[in-house]
Amino acid sequence: MKRELIIVGDRVLIKPDDQKEMTNSGLYLPQGTYEKEKVHSGKVVSVGPGTPVADPQDLHKEPWAEAREAATPHYVPLQAREHDRAIFLRSAAVEFEFENVKYVIVPHAAILALIRYDLSDDLR
Repeated sequence: MKRELIIVGDRVLIKPDDQKEMTNSGLYLPQGTYEKEKVHSGKVVSVGPGTPVADPQDLHKEPWAEAREAATPHYVPLQAREHDRAIFLRSAAVEFEFENVKYVIVPHAAILALIRYDLSDDLR
C-alpha cells in the first residue's frame, strides 16, 4: 500500500540541508551545533494549499437567506513552491521522519526567504 504525505493549510514541507560538520575555515564542529542555530535552510518538497478564507459570496449573505450547499474551499496561495530553497526559523519547525527520510514542517510565516532556481536552464 502506497502512502502519501499531504500538507495542509499554510504549512510547507522542507527537507533540511545536511548538518554542517566543518566551518568554512576548516574547523570541525561538535555534534549538535547545527541544531542550536536559530536559522536553518532546506529544499521545499511540498506546499499546502494556503491560508483558508471565507467564500466572498457568503460575506454579503443575509442571515435568513437559504443555505447553499457546501462550497469548495477558498485559499490564499503561498509564495513557496516546490524545489525552492527556504531559509526558515528553527524554533517554528516541527521535525519528523517519513519513510526513513527526515523532514520539517514549517508555517509559511516562519520562512524568512526563498531562493528560486530557474529550472528551464537545466533543460538546455
